[in-house]
Amino acid sequence: MIKKLVTLFKLGRKIAKSDILDITSKFQEPPLSIKILFKILSFSFSSKNNREVTNNEGERLSKTLESMGTTFIKLGQFLATRPDIIGESLSKELENLQDKLPPFSQNQAKKIIEADLGINTYNSIIDLSEPVAAASIAQVHKAKIDDNGMIKDVAIKILRPDIKKIFNDEIDAIMLFAFLIESLIKKTKRLKLVEVVFLLKEITNLEMDLRFEAAAANEYAENTKNDIGFNVPKIYWNYTSENVMTLDWVEGISIRETEKLKKREVNTKKLAEDIIQNFLRHAVRDGFFHADMHQGNILIDNDGHIVPIDFGIMGRLDKMSKRFLAEILFGFIQRDYKKVAEVHLIAGLVPKDVPINDLAQALRSIGEPIFGQAVKDISGGKLLKQLFDVTEKFNMQTQPQLLMLQKTMVVVEGVARKLNPETNIWTTSKPILENWLKETKNPMTTINETINSTSEVIKRLPEFPEIMDKANQALTFLASGQIPQNSNSYNALSDKRSEMVAFRNQSIIGFLLLVILGLLVF
Repeated sequence: MIKKLVTLFKLGRKIAKSDILDITSKFQEPPLSIKILFKILSFSFSSKNNREVTNNEGERLSKTLESMGTTFIKLGQFLATRPDIIGESLSKELENLQDKLPPFSQNQAKKIIEADLGINTYNSIIDLSEPVAAASIAQVHKAKIDDNGMIKDVAIKILRPDIKKIFNDEIDAIMLFAFLIESLIKKTKRLKLVEVVFLLKEITNLEMDLRFEAAAANEYAENTKNDIGFNVPKIYWNYTSENVMTLDWVEGISIRETEKLKKREVNTKKLAEDIIQNFLRHAVRDGFFHADMHQGNILIDNDGHIVPIDFGIMGRLDKMSKRFLAEILFGFIQRDYKKVAEVHLIAGLVPKDVPINDLAQALRSIGEPIFGQAVKDISGGKLLKQLFDVTEKFNMQTQPQLLMLQKTMVVVEGVARKLNPETNIWTTSKPILENWLKETKNPMTTINETINSTSEVIKRLPEFPEIMDKANQALTFLASGQIPQNSNSYNALSDKRSEMVAFRNQSIIGFLLLVILGLLVF
């Protein structure tokens, strides 16, 4: 616990000497006690660094967090998904937080590969390049491997050295700070700060096992192998471990480089529609979708195919959620608000005593204004957000998976609109939803789904059932924003709390004994 205090002091100094408190104060005023604490921690005999004042507060905050390393980058990215804690304005600013950091050396990369994969596998890797991309947790190298007699170009993703230890030491210290804040400022208890920090720790630790990401990519590839114009890079399991992941190298153009795409005569209008349709198809058909589809994670290869990369954050929908999503979106497209209300009641998403006509009227208040908007202003993601806000008044049960999907849908729509500002979300979505609903009306389809769904993932990866269990657990945590009470993680959180309570009590007793001893001596 003393080590945590030392780490916390170092982190506190780092935060206090930055301008984080000044920036965040403009979004949300911190308590006076926090201001005083950081004033003390920032005391220094040396002159202060000149702070950049040209950027707006959001940009400055993002850059400050980036400069402070992995833990703060991940904390900022996670808090961007929690406007309930930090407020809408600050949450929106943190959405732009990047995680580009200086790379570690090629020699270190070679040592990690050799230690993880063994000398024979390491020696079979040809032409390992210098780092081509570096983020907060890992970096990527280009190389060649011999795959059953064929030389393949591959991307090798490697975790940063000691990243797990550094991250866990720092996050444990931040958790102690969150506990102290909760203990000193009673109003903060409702925010469950300790649980939020613990949740970030659980999710990031799973993200730092690259077998988890590889398993997600493998499942995603299996689901989409027959989707024309959509390719997921192949995973090479013999070259993959906890710290190393190897997959096909993609020669392509980032979706953000629209001018290059146009020079290659890529139809950006059709591409915008394809991105939305593929996302919806994966959500309602497979119940498994890429939940981080920003511009940097979508490439267009030399054949004009969409190639997603970075599978650290994926979303899942159960059968009920898939049906709920498809029915409500299609109902809004048809402007059949009573049908949407009936779906809510049948699915048990609102109490049975809710008057169906009242609910339909509330849903109409969301839908009708949308159809009066210009095409460029219509958003499926915003529609879902409004839907959750309205149905909450009817005691609708929270659907955490759909909340994650709603966040992703907003990002996907943004990507599509940058390719084609006139993309019509409803016209694009309608055929996907309509076809899926027709297919699922077939009773044989329902029976087959029930038989196959429980063993689907395990059959695909028989050697990694534990990893896939962890993957499901991580996705549940990320989607719901809370730790389930019947999970091992909840027990671990309880142990952490007990440990911190014991430390606090011992510290108080120790301080009192010190005071008594001082009075006796002096």
